[in-house]
Amino acid sequence: MASSRGEFSSRFGFIMAAAGSAVGLGNIWGFPTQAASNGGAAFLLVYLVLAFSLAYPALMAELIIGRHAHANAVNALRQIAPGPLSRRIGVSTGVIGFVVASLILSFYAIVAGWMMAHCLGGVLDLLGFDSAARWLTEFSFTRNVLFMLLFMGLTIGIISEGVQGGIERWSSRLMPLLLVTLVVLALYVFTLDGASDGLRVYLLPDFERALSPQLIISALGAAFFSLSLGVGTMLIYGSYVSDRENLPSLGGMVTLVDISIAVLAGFLVLPAMYVALHNGVEIFNASGALISEDTLIFTVLPALFDTMGLAGTVVSLTFFFLMSIAALTSSISMLEVPVAYTIEEHGVSRKKAVVLIGAAIAVVSTLILLNFGELFGFVVALTTRYAQPLLGFMFCIYAGWLWHRDSLLQELRKGNPTAEHSLFWKIWPGYVRVVCPLIILAIFAQSLLG
Repeated sequence: MASSRGEFSSRFGFIMAAAGSAVGLGNIWGFPTQAASNGGAAFLLVYLVLAFSLAYPALMAELIIGRHAHANAVNALRQIAPGPLSRRIGVSTGVIGFVVASLILSFYAIVAGWMMAHCLGGVLDLLGFDSAARWLTEFSFTRNVLFMLLFMGLTIGIISEGVQGGIERWSSRLMPLLLVTLVVLALYVFTLDGASDGLRVYLLPDFERALSPQLIISALGAAFFSLSLGVGTMLIYGSYVSDRENLPSLGGMVTLVDISIAVLAGFLVLPAMYVALHNGVEIFNASGALISEDTLIFTVLPALFDTMGLAGTVVSLTFFFLMSIAALTSSISMLEVPVAYTIEEHGVSRKKAVVLIGAAIAVVSTLILLNFGELFGFVVALTTRYAQPLLGFMFCIYAGWLWHRDSLLQELRKGNPTAEHSLFWKIWPGYVRVVCPLIILAIFAQSLLG
């Protein structure tokens, strides 16, 4: 079954694809701005602890279920469920998962379109087409729809080529490019006046603040969302992994790459914010909080780039190019979730499924743009604050409580014949059974409390 569905051809290809799914706009902008809002180094310290103690075990639940079933989330949860009721709940969880993934992509495509427009705006600015560049960087319905459709077209084109020819091929190219661009930009920002202030905030922790309940909850949420968990993207990617691979080792590498990029992004964004402050750009309000945290990427950084002359235009182009790559590596995994379900459950060809689902998501994106004030924030909150934690909770319940322990061990033995003697097996089953669900519920409770 696995061979007919497609399979990653190499460990490197899987790591790049899975890390690409996890590494998105949240890592490169969301994590650094959360760090800036929550004590810098104190947030970083708590995040690192929780990322390995929460995100990695939850990631492994999805990877193991996916590799065992070699199927989409609906079929995978149905396979490991022990009875009729749990099978029905598993099917419902899988269906909700691909609906949530589709909704996330519907707003993600809008934001990614903004990134692409700003990147192209930088190119036109360099060429002297000032009015066209201005149109590309100003909020308008026409611009938003055009670049949303362009981004969806790129995503559809990659996914239509399948696992090896599409997902693996392009992830293996885009992720190294993302890493190189991120490092080059960070090194350049380090040379600017004010960058050292940002580095101090990022690297010197206030240990008292690290114990703040609000900071811990924020870091919990960042760690959970950092690895693209809860909607079945990692389960789908796990289903394309060869039975010969050692899953705990593979999952550890993906976690390490993802967290490293988030931390590296902090070395770019926090110093850049303080460079902007040094250049007279306001980044804090009267109470000392970040101004407009969610939209700083379109306010503070462009204002910083404007103060840098021609060099700022080049840096702006490069930065938004980086953000566009990060968005694309995540979007291909989101689209694969409903596409895999449609292909396997309804026998539709890949190209037809990709075009139909991609077009449907583009329609939803257009509806969001037509009612931007009412729908955009609502869809973001519904999917990322409420649906993802609950779905992640369900995956942990199925892996920890409902799946027979012997079958689970047998799956791990495929890539490691002595799995029962490993430290992973001694810790992970009990951890994912009790600790992960409790932590995920804590995140969800905090989301409800606002």
